[in-house]
Amino acid sequence: MIALTLYSRPGCHLCDEMRAVVARVARTIPLSLQEIDISTDAALEAQYGLEIPVLLVGGTKAAKYRIGEEELRKV
Repeated sequence: MIALTLYSRPGCHLCDEMRAVVARVARTIPLSLQEIDISTDAALEAQYGLEIPVLLVGGTKAAKYRIGEEELRKV
């Protein structure tokens, strides 16, 4: 199983898009997704505030803003 972490915040349309891509890929590849709301943590807001959504795969940053299904399948 591939561990994904998604840094996001409520009301973020790009976050919704990335979440949907992850959900579609998860239908064919075993993924686990941990979603972290950066708006609840000042340090995370400072680190990721202008880049969200940020997707980590196995702890390594794989994408920010957008990722396509094919891109995600390759990481």
